[in-house]
Amino acid sequence: MTLTVGRRVRLAVELALTGQAAPVGEDPAEPAAPVGFLALPAGTEGTVEEVADDRRESEEVREYARLASLLDSFGHQMPPASRAQLEERIASLEPAWTAYQEAEAPVRVRVRLDNGFVLRDTAGHVFTAV
Repeated sequence: MTLTVGRRVRLAVELALTGQAAPVGEDPAEPAAPVGFLALPAGTEGTVEEVADDRRESEEVREYARLASLLDSFGHQMPPASRAQLEERIASLEPAWTAYQEAEAPVRVRVRLDNGFVLRDTAGHVFTAV
């Protein structure tokens, strides 16, 4: 399932939230007393507000994207030898690009649940589509 902003989702597992809390606006570095335990049941629904892809691009991946864009935009204007050299360089970087595209992307999301709670920086795999 692809998580996108605005998509309706449902918790696939029960979440137990424990630990400390600090009022909004206060310095979180100061120790706060434990506030208790909160359980959110599986099936709780909400809406995705933000999606962050945790994949890291290598230098080869960035270079592939840059050169492929260059070829797409200006390849028809290039001298044949320059175009061939660029195509060779792109072909040499293609394995890194393919591996990057096929990698399981760990996604972090911010979801506003229908009960008013907001789950921020949560692993995307704990949600299913509604």
